[in-house]
Amino acid sequence: MRKILEYEFKCPMCRSMSKCSEYIYNIPIVGEVILTSCKCYECGFKHIDVRLIEVGEPRKVLLKVTELEDLNSIVIRSSTASIVIPELGVEVTPGPASMGYITTVEGIVLDALDKTKFICESTHPTPSGCSQRIELMEKASRGELPITLILIDPEGVSTIVNKKTVFEHLKTD
Repeated sequence: MRKILEYEFKCPMCRSMSKCSEYIYNIPIVGEVILTSCKCYECGFKHIDVRLIEVGEPRKVLLKVTELEDLNSIVIRSSTASIVIPELGVEVTPGPASMGYITTVEGIVLDALDKTKFICESTHPTPSGCSQRIELMEKASRGELPITLILIDPEGVSTIVNKKTVFEHLKTD
């Protein structure tokens, strides 16, 4: 890992001056990525982002998860990318404080499952269809239900590391 940049920024929470650092890191199989880490030592606010080093054209990245091994595929999601899993009704759109991360397909499914369980358990009355949606997500997390993981990235810096990954260019108007 090599630091390439360090700068100050005004914390969006408490407005005090804070620091950001950017690093280039070489990940086996994936290649070089830029890791950005920002932290406010006054209030604890932090922002983390990860992205492939090459900025590309807006694109859609698709992986049809049909085998158990596909769940172990590495996913690099930039802070600008949306996640869609149509079979599970999952849609994650980035907000202004969205952070990029590196995880696996399984990690994304389990995160969606955890959030769905939280919403279902904390909402009264329980929304209809909760138990069916949780059951589908649990099957997908065990590789028993084929799903399609889609990343929609306007900056073209997100990816899924799997030989079956399909890349589609998005048209910009």
